[in-house]
Amino acid sequence: MEVYGRLAQAARPAREYAAAFFRWLLLGAVVGAAGGAVGALFSKAVEYATNLRGENGWLLYLLPLGGLLIVGLYKLCRVSGVGTNEVFESVRAEKGVSILLAPAIFLGTVITHLFGGSAGREGAALQLGGSVATLFGRLFRLSEQDRHILTMCGMSAVFAAVFGTPMAACVFAVEVVSVGRFCSAALFPCIVSASTAFAAAQLFGVEGERFPVALVPAFSAESIWKMFVIAVAGALVSVLFCWAMHTGAHLFQRFIPNEWLRVAAGGVLVVALSLLVGTTDYNGGGISVIERVFVSGDVRPEAFLLKILFTAVTIGAGFKGGEIVPTLFIGATMGGALSLLIGLDPAFGAAVGIAALFCGVTNCPLATVLLSIELFGGEGALFYMLAACISFLLSGCFSLYTGQHIVFSKLREEEIDARGH
Repeated sequence: MEVYGRLAQAARPAREYAAAFFRWLLLGAVVGAAGGAVGALFSKAVEYATNLRGENGWLLYLLPLGGLLIVGLYKLCRVSGVGTNEVFESVRAEKGVSILLAPAIFLGTVITHLFGGSAGREGAALQLGGSVATLFGRLFRLSEQDRHILTMCGMSAVFAAVFGTPMAACVFAVEVVSVGRFCSAALFPCIVSASTAFAAAQLFGVEGERFPVALVPAFSAESIWKMFVIAVAGALVSVLFCWAMHTGAHLFQRFIPNEWLRVAAGGVLVVALSLLVGTTDYNGGGISVIERVFVSGDVRPEAFLLKILFTAVTIGAGFKGGEIVPTLFIGATMGGALSLLIGLDPAFGAAVGIAALFCGVTNCPLATVLLSIELFGGEGALFYMLAACISFLLSGCFSLYTGQHIVFSKLREEEIDARGH
């Protein structure tokens, strides 16, 4: 009987792990399927809006009107002022994300792209995922701790569907909310969710972004110092980008308190800037510009600075979208331009630049390495990891997300619980 009692006691944890496995397998798959469908529809809508604007250049002049539509939409859905930071907070606290945030950010981002605002898709992906997860958390009556994990699942799902990078999406959702505090319990649910969403998006015909790097240099002293130059520059530019984004929003709110006037003024300013530079390269996400750097090495040295300006004005004025595609644009053009100066293949330099920029603005080194491998292939993985770690350290506590907490110091083993800024 004593032996039987010991066996029963030893089997109890095994049953708990098995129960958790099947439970999160089911929940992750359900959220992943829903997130994949929503993400695929969102990607198709943004792609259609971008193509429509490309065929009808006059739509750019309606950008101020588009901004007014966004403000009205957010007021109608009662989610004014709600964004990615509130999704992060829902992972740490009991409050959830409004379900009405999903249609608001979906349509708001499509409107921004349709009329030529400079923004990406990641902010919408994270917010859509958080809203979807909130819906299922209420439906299944989960505990507060489980709802936090389910929110990360939702973030992973839509991110994977939109960008086609399930591994990076999984780790990004776990890593980005509180830097230094890694919730390992969320890894399995998030990878199930991200993988399911990725598969669902492919069924809907959504292909992930891929930027081939054909000429990865040999790992030598020469290639290391050249990579180091781009990585350090990437860290500095990431600080500049974060500063510009937060300063732009602050200045708009300070000098134009009325949000209707603010977004209209921002729209007018983006139109004026577009006419001044004489190109639409900086409107929308700019994926075509990134592709040019990788395919032909065609890059303008001032492109990364102009993209920072366009994006800071667009998002700061109140238009909706994300900052990650602009981050890829800035990293690619900065890295490509530096490569031409120091004698590197522009595609490889662009990949290193993206790794440095992405890590510098998100403080997510593990997600950066996985993202780089999924976007560029694994041959240059060691270079990308070095660039990410260099930028992670040198970018300090700056972050695109004011709701991100940097829990542990980057300098020593010390808990600081600081907000990125």
